[in-house]
Amino acid sequence: MSAQHRRVVVTGIGVVAPGSMGREGFWDMITAGRTATRRITFFDPARFRSQVAAEVDFDGVKLGLTAQEVFRNDRFVQMAMVAADEAVADSGLAFGADGGPDPDRVGVTLGSAVGATMRLEQEYVQVSDAGRLWEVDPRYASRFLASALVPSCGATELAVRFGAHGPATVVSTGCTSGIDSVGYGAQLVEDGDADVVLAGASDAPISPISMACFDTIRATTDTNDDPEHASKPFDARRNGFVMGEGSAVLVLEELEHARARGAEVYCEVTGYASRCNAFHMTGLKPDGREMAEAITVALGQGRIDSDEVGYVNAHGSGTKQNDRHETAAVKRSLGPAAGRVAMSSIKSMVGHSLGAIGSIEVAATALAVNRGVLPPTANYEVPDPECDLDYIPKVAREQKVDVAISVGSGFGGFQSAIVLASATRRAS
Repeated sequence: MSAQHRRVVVTGIGVVAPGSMGREGFWDMITAGRTATRRITFFDPARFRSQVAAEVDFDGVKLGLTAQEVFRNDRFVQMAMVAADEAVADSGLAFGADGGPDPDRVGVTLGSAVGATMRLEQEYVQVSDAGRLWEVDPRYASRFLASALVPSCGATELAVRFGAHGPATVVSTGCTSGIDSVGYGAQLVEDGDADVVLAGASDAPISPISMACFDTIRATTDTNDDPEHASKPFDARRNGFVMGEGSAVLVLEELEHARARGAEVYCEVTGYASRCNAFHMTGLKPDGREMAEAITVALGQGRIDSDEVGYVNAHGSGTKQNDRHETAAVKRSLGPAAGRVAMSSIKSMVGHSLGAIGSIEVAATALAVNRGVLPPTANYEVPDPECDLDYIPKVAREQKVDVAISVGSGFGGFQSAIVLASATRRAS
């Protein structure tokens, strides 16, 4: 089969998300419209403007990691390992066993916006004696500090864990890292560089330094007295995003490779595109032109018309400018069909885990296409005249969808879109 005809499908999904654990717990939570946002418990947040977050109740050892794996890896790597374990088990692939995939044909693409933030901050506190020493004392640093400095430690751990000898890559494009890593992984399969790719993202940014950074630019919400309802994408009362954390990993597989082993298929990845607005580090133009271009190109790769789109999993961060920009982008790219398309933001329930959220949202979109249920936008109650599409308020919707889009927007001007289609949409 020639490379240009290689099709990519999703055969495994693993999720570590706030308020739940595992793929099914995550799906049950978001389709029930439950929120996982709460006052920060990892440290005393009293000195910060934004004091709420969507934390994961995560214990690596209880979830199957060894004590040594927990000791040497930052939280973001641990969550990626747990998500990947679930995705691989779900796929039915027997890595390292007879009949398993050729190790040279297995790749890894892992996205992360901020890498080992928590580990680096904790190490600095130790070597500086909580900031008391200007000249830090290296005797108090962990021997694994060097690996924490580079985000590649995540991809390395997954490659070693599953014996993947193919391409191993870290994608760090801010808040679009999760979509971009899945999109790049799909391209590796399409181009014939791999038959199987473990693709996803992970971030654990709920730390004092991260909260301080977003406080400074007032990107996060200050609705501290009602954490459960603090994340309100597209609602007229929205005032910033809720920080989150988590990971999702998908098993991407060449279609014929999956068929040959009788694998269950969630959906097909039919297109992916990314653009940059080259405009402002944090600002967005209200016309949404670059996101619209990414959507249009991604649809075109699968020869899909705009009126075939049934669902858009929105970036939906809950900031004034993002939600307005994204609404305009969907209208610009889908035209008259935009008014008929269902759209929602799961950040209303699991917060914004920076680079990880894109892969978590792709996982949610794949499950929506596969199961015919569209997760809602929790806390959406007061319409904004500038955001006038169908945002599936508060209650999930049973609706068969053959084509869905997941979009992302990131600081630096990154705008990405990935298109997922039902496995039964095309016969061959």
